Amino acid sequence: LPKDWINDAIRRQAAQVPDSIGFVTKPEIAAQMIARALAAGVPFDWVAADTIYGVGAIEMQLRRAGKGYVLGAHATDQFSSWIDKPEVAGTAEQIAQALSPEGWTRLSAGDGTKGARLYDWAYVELADLRAEEYNKDLTGLWTRGLLIRRTIADEDLAFFSTWCPAGTPVETLVRVEGQRWAIEDAFETAKTELGL
Repeated sequence: LPKDWINDAIRRQAAQVPDSIGFVTKPEIAAQMIARALAAGVPFDWVAADTIYGVGAIEMQLRRAGKGYVLGAHATDQFSSWIDKPEVAGTAEQIAQALSPEGWTRLSAGDGTKGARLYDWAYVELADLRAEEYNKDLTGLWTRGLLIRRTIADEDLAFFSTWCPAGTPVETLVRVEGQRWAIEDAFETAKTELGL
């Protein structure tokens, strides 16, 4: 429930909202959803989310579970490479601005209402890490990275923190990020049709 509902006892009582229901942030809701999916054995390999979910707690939850992710990051989020990767350090925006023209590839993030959603993409590998560093029951080499999307028309940038099995092609990361659009569209349609 929104904070204004949580803080309004009369409104809660009128709507018969139990006192046990409290305010929870979207990242906390996402973490609960991921935990429930893992506990229930729901088969999934990836999580994609926008910047509201941030980098940090959800990243660590997914790493410990051995799940890949493409999570929205802010232009001001700091990234740096280490462990035998080309030296990169700075904000996501600074890293994007320093990329050479050859560092960008035009790819579709999936079909939209007007056809293919084409953008220019760049992917910067930051580190290769062993999965068992996060969960002793997991094995394999995973790559931490920064995925950058640039619109063709105005060169507006969007940034994504990534975690994936080593060797995952950028096309896969773009496909995962592109799934977010279909999910958001479905949520908006459901809100409209159900009056939420």
